[in-house]
Parts: sequence; C-alpha cells; structure tokens
Amino acid sequence: MVAPSNSSAVAVYCAASLGKQNAFQLAALSLGHALVEAKRPLVYGGGNMGLMGIVSGAVADEGGQVTGIVPYAIHAAGGEKDKGNGVAKTECVAEVLDEDRRGHIETVVVDSMHERKIEMAKRVGAFVGLPGGYGTFEEILEVITWNQLNIHNKPVVLLNVLSYYNPLRELIRNGVREGFIQPHNEKLCVFVDGPTDHKDHESFNWGQAAMDAVAAWQHDQVQTLPFYWTKDTDTSAIPNGKANIKGMNGISGGLYCLKTTNAWLTRVWHARSRSGRI
Repeated sequence: MVAPSNSSAVAVYCAASLGKQNAFQLAALSLGHALVEAKRPLVYGGGNMGLMGIVSGAVADEGGQVTGIVPYAIHAAGGEKDKGNGVAKTECVAEVLDEDRRGHIETVVVDSMHERKIEMAKRVGAFVGLPGGYGTFEEILEVITWNQLNIHNKPVVLLNVLSYYNPLRELIRNGVREGFIQPHNEKLCVFVDGPTDHKDHESFNWGQAAMDAVAAWQHDQVQTLPFYWTKDTDTSAIPNGKANIKGMNGISGGLYCLKTTNAWLTRVWHARSRSGRI
C-alpha cells in the first residue's frame, strides 16, 4: 500500500451554507479552534460564507495557516452563496464570519472543480467532513474511494453532528450487506458521533474529537485493492496522463490511452453540442 502522508494539514469539507441548527455552526467553530491548537494548517474550498466561513475564520482569527482552493468560475462570480438563507445564531459565529476582521487567508485559484479536489488532496494528510450538501457528499466519498483504490492512505473523519451522517453510514452498511463493499472497508470512513443526547452537541468539543480520530488512524491496517499507481507513493496529486507506469505488471501507456479517450469524448461533446443533439 502507499505510504501515509507526512503532511500535518487537514482538508475540511463542509457547506457554504450555515444550516438551520446552532450545533452545526458551533461544531465548525470548534473544529477551527482545534486545528489552531494542534498546529495543523487548514485547506478548504475557499468560501467565506456558511460553515466554510466559520472554520476558516476561526483558524485565521487565531493566526493559523489557511489555504482556500477555489475554481475560477466560482471566484469570478463572487464566491459560493448560502443556499438556505441561514443566519449566524451566536455572536461568536457572527464575529468569525465578519470579513473585515478576518485574518490572512491564502487563496489559490484553479481552473476547475476537478483541479480543486486534486489540489486540496495533495496538500493534506487527513480529511474532516462537517455537515454539507451534494458537493460535500461527493468530496467525502471520493477521498474514501481513493483510500480503497490505493491512491492515498489518509484518514477520512466525519463529524456526525445531530446524527447528520447517519443515513450515509447506513448506506455504507447496506453496501456491505448487499455485497458491493467489502466488510473491512466500512472503516475507511470514521464517524465521530459525539454525546448520546443531542442536547449536548452544541457544547461538545467536536474539534478535539476530530483531531483524536485523525491521530488514531491506523495507516497499516488499511486493506486496499491491488493497484499501484506510482510505486508505493501517494498519487493523489498526479493528474491523468502524468504517471510513469512502465514496467508495472506489464502495463504501459494506460493513462495515455485514458487521456486520449477523454480528449476524444470532449470533441464528440462539442460536436454534438453544435448540432443540437445534446
């Protein structure tokens, strides 16, 4: 399997919306504080609103290192917007969302959503998920899949605030029951459940629980599929067509073929678009 990353940075996947529950906002605040205390840099999606804004603001306000990765299209449009018209439910949350008092945040603008995900993954040694929507779900499931495929070996921790991610856990378990996910791969996603009583979720130290879960990840216990992308190294940062796979199991040029196929599909798409067939 690939070696674990030596990066101390953490990628946080979460919503650009604030959500309806105070516990979600306070969990994001707690995570930001814990990252600073643990001296772990934050890498995130670059937004200043929602849970993304809370986490990044909390880290930046305390002098922590923050890097936001944002696609050009989103950056040019003024950033992602709150999809639920959420409001800050406490003064401390409102303060970290105040852009006028926000600390320094490095912003890296990339060309596409795909590049954003690669750039985030290559910079970090762990991933933490807070509540979010489609984008958050997709990002979390992709980095879990990369562990299974032996592309990287990094913990993926979900903060299950108010049992938000219970349906995802049940989906994974159903995949195991129905024979689509191997039983040992259920642990590729680590759920932090917090207190049994949801009333205690607002005061629970979600950030410290996340850091503890990251530290407890057993890299040598991960069972991956027998794919060796670049000879036992973390390949999460290598785009299609760039890996040297000569001499590996007799395979040569596979990624070049994939790149060529992608280019052909792009030409077909444009041709059909011009003809009105899609």
